[in-house]
Amino acid sequence: MGPRSRERRAAAVQSTNDSSALSKSSLAARGYVQDAFAALLVPGAARRAPLIHRGYYVRARAVRHCVRAFLKGACAFPGARRAQILSLGAGSDSLYFRLKTAGHLAVAAVWEVDFPDVARRKAERIRDTPELLALTGPFQSWDPTSTLCFESSDYRILGLDLRQLQRLDQALAAAGLDAAAPTLLLAEAVLTYLEPADAAALIAWAAQRFSSAIFVIYEQMRPHDAFGQFMQQHFRQLNSPLHGLDHFPDVEAQQQRFLQAGWTACIAMDMNEFYCCFLPAEERRRMENLEPFDEFEEWHLKCAHYFILAASRGDAVSQTLVFPPSEAFPRIDPASPLGVFPASVVTSDRQGPDLKRYGHASVLLSPGIILSAGGFGEQEGRHCRVSKFHVFSRYCDFEWKGSQICSWGTGAQWDGRLYHTMTRLSDTQVLILGGRLSPVTPALGILQLRFFKSNESNNTEDLNVAITKAGPEEDSTLSCWRHSTTEVSYENQKYLFVYGGRSVAEPVLSDWHFLHVGTMAWVRIPVEGEVPEGRHSHSACSWQGGALIAGGLGASEEPLSSVLFLKPVSCGFLWESIVIQPPITPRYSHTAHVVNGKLLLVGGVWIHSSSVPGVTVIDLSAGLSFEYQIDTTCVPWPLMLHNHTSILLPEEHQLLLLGGGGNCFSFGTYFNPHTVTLDLSSLSARQ
Repeated sequence: MGPRSRERRAAAVQSTNDSSALSKSSLAARGYVQDAFAALLVPGAARRAPLIHRGYYVRARAVRHCVRAFLKGACAFPGARRAQILSLGAGSDSLYFRLKTAGHLAVAAVWEVDFPDVARRKAERIRDTPELLALTGPFQSWDPTSTLCFESSDYRILGLDLRQLQRLDQALAAAGLDAAAPTLLLAEAVLTYLEPADAAALIAWAAQRFSSAIFVIYEQMRPHDAFGQFMQQHFRQLNSPLHGLDHFPDVEAQQQRFLQAGWTACIAMDMNEFYCCFLPAEERRRMENLEPFDEFEEWHLKCAHYFILAASRGDAVSQTLVFPPSEAFPRIDPASPLGVFPASVVTSDRQGPDLKRYGHASVLLSPGIILSAGGFGEQEGRHCRVSKFHVFSRYCDFEWKGSQICSWGTGAQWDGRLYHTMTRLSDTQVLILGGRLSPVTPALGILQLRFFKSNESNNTEDLNVAITKAGPEEDSTLSCWRHSTTEVSYENQKYLFVYGGRSVAEPVLSDWHFLHVGTMAWVRIPVEGEVPEGRHSHSACSWQGGALIAGGLGASEEPLSSVLFLKPVSCGFLWESIVIQPPITPRYSHTAHVVNGKLLLVGGVWIHSSSVPGVTVIDLSAGLSFEYQIDTTCVPWPLMLHNHTSILLPEEHQLLLLGGGGNCFSFGTYFNPHTVTLDLSSLSARQ
């Protein structure tokens, strides 16, 4: 890489500091953390989205946890030298001011290092801000030729390139950093922007330089799954690619990286594990209730692709348990795959508009015709709540064509709902239940869609849809979303069993309702047995006149592994729990189908395993589960299997996967660009 390229790359990396600083300021402004100084250290202000707030919140709490553990441990030794915190790539972070206000710097001091331009800007801002100077106290006059941009009794800011280790070592020594004192090195999203050789040299230098130290890093991992690929693409577009992820793709590789560089102990975990194990339950609830939120999949995926690591060496800090052992977050890895389901893109010269959306619903309207409605997606070149209906029709044995249609007539219009359910009543009628317009606005009322053709042709482009309100005019029974709707039978009558979900008032629902299809009236039917744990984003399938419920997200925002059967009995229904061996990995936002007595759980999100969810096959009669991988070799783009829908084609031994994706943290919104088919023939061969 030439000098100019290195300069451009460095400028791009520096720009990530500006974005991060604005996010931290927004985080504090919304009450996620107490930080009166973040806004003073960054020019301007920005209101970030709740998903960004959550991501920066868990990062801030993880770093705070490590800093507090270090200070507590370093101060536990009588007569020990003054503790030191060395923040590498500190940017506009307010750590010093927060520690000073809390009284933690009576026995410690802070050194910060960043690019010269970044360090100078921060030093100038401190000198120009009375509230900040009141905490630093008297400071030395700045010499423009020096790497030391700011110096007070317990705070120093240095402008240096971390790749120039000899200069770094000399400047830190000149700035009073004691190689024998207990030292905490912090690097938040820093090493990943260095070339692997430069990062390795920095890690090894720190191990040799400090006799008693803890090195804490926070950065990205898992580059190879769909979310990881999209994450990498985002940083490449910013001209700040993530280096070294191929060599250190997971926490195990990162731990070995430090141990082999001379650190004597190392522990690392993803942010899902940190959040569940090292934040008190009451603090998690406080955070979760600060803002309306409904992007759980992307929250968990973001946390699965970032980690916190603490490596240590030396007697003075060897007893510091930054992350004491915890059993609150067991790893639940799926069994070794029994087989593979090949995935391929459904392509055709006549495919028509792509189904780029998520949070939608799909139904097999008639053989060879699939209808999808609602959700958030791409429409007319912009991202919005989708108003057009998507029809996917088969026009020969192996070819499909997509088309979009709008509602017709002067009746009710599509209201833009998502996370609703859609049930086929006949070849020409579909029922829509629940959904939301925003995280604080449920989509009220039952909608009925009626399809008809404007002429005698068989072209689905000539299909029209009329929308009418069904049921009572002011029906507020279903003010929920992320629920399930399943067809069940009772006394030879057809009912729709609506279960779970979430609402504006309740983060999860455990209640259910029965809708009589013939009269469109809500009815009471006795249900016995232990009431299941509330959940949303679960799956539901009709089976033997009842309903199979699998997985979902529970009240604590943790995925569930239970599989339940609403079993028909003489007096109504009975809840039964299905015991499965081996137990399935808890998951949610998946789809499900029953095929020849086997329940298929397709895709979804899980947090208790570092593997990628494929298809779990449960033999309902034997209570046995098997795992199948999804082979995406023939899919030339990241396939995100959450917030998707799927349609079973039993005669063809195929499963069509439609839509899917989500708002992927600060990396942008991703939609699966084309429909994908899974070949289930290997499952049929095992019958």
